[in-house]
Amino acid sequence: MSDAAQPTAAEVRAAADAVKTALDRHLEAVERRTGDDDPAVYDAFNALAAAAEVYDELLYDRYDEVTPFEIPGAEDSLPPYAGPEEPHALTVLLRRDYAVAEPERLIAQAQRLADLDPDAQDGTQVPVAGAGVHAAIGVLFGEYEADEIASRHKEFGLEEGDSTLWVSALEDLPEPGEWLGAPFDDADPALVVCRFDVSAVFDEEDDLDGDQQERPGILPGRP
Repeated sequence: MSDAAQPTAAEVRAAADAVKTALDRHLEAVERRTGDDDPAVYDAFNALAAAAEVYDELLYDRYDEVTPFEIPGAEDSLPPYAGPEEPHALTVLLRRDYAVAEPERLIAQAQRLADLDPDAQDGTQVPVAGAGVHAAIGVLFGEYEADEIASRHKEFGLEEGDSTLWVSALEDLPEPGEWLGAPFDDADPALVVCRFDVSAVFDEEDDLDGDQQERPGILPGRP
C-alpha cells in the first residue's frame, strides 16, 4: 500500500475513540436489558463489532499492527430469537458440502453397490460407470444415510467442505407432506434454537505438534 493510501494517525485515533464509545454503549445496554433477547443489546453488540472491525483495519493499514481480540461480525451471529418460548416441536436442517476429489473411486463404489443389488434378479449389471458421477452420487446417497456418508467420505472419494446444522423451534409439528415440495423455504434464522458449524475458517493456530486442527463454531440457543 502506498503512503498516500494509508489512513492518517488522526483517523486511527478517531476509530479507537469510536470503539471506546461503542463499548460504553454496549455496557449500558447490557445493564439496562429487559430480557435475554433485548434488541437494544443486539444493536449495541453489532455497533461494537463494526467499530472494532474498522479500528482493526485502520490500525493494521497505518501501523502494521493488530488488536489482541476479535469480535464476530453481525453476519456471524443470529438475530434475536423470535420463536415460541415453549416449543412443542423442532426441525433440524443439515447441510454438508463435499468435493468430488476422486471420481473414479466414487463411481467404483457405486458400481459395487449396484452389482450387489438383490433386485437385479437376472444378474444384469447396472451401468453406473457409463452414467458417470451423477448416477454414482444417486446410488451412494440412496444406499447410505447422511451420517454414514460423512464418516466414510474418503472411502467414497469425497473431500469434506463446510457443514452446518440448524435446530429450529416450531409451535406445532407440520402435517405429513406439508413442506416436502419446498423443504428449505421456511428456514428462518430467528427461529433457530442453536446451530453448529464446521469450517476450515475455524482452523486453530498450530498445536504443539505443529498440525492444524479444526473446531466447530457454535452459536448457542437463546430461548
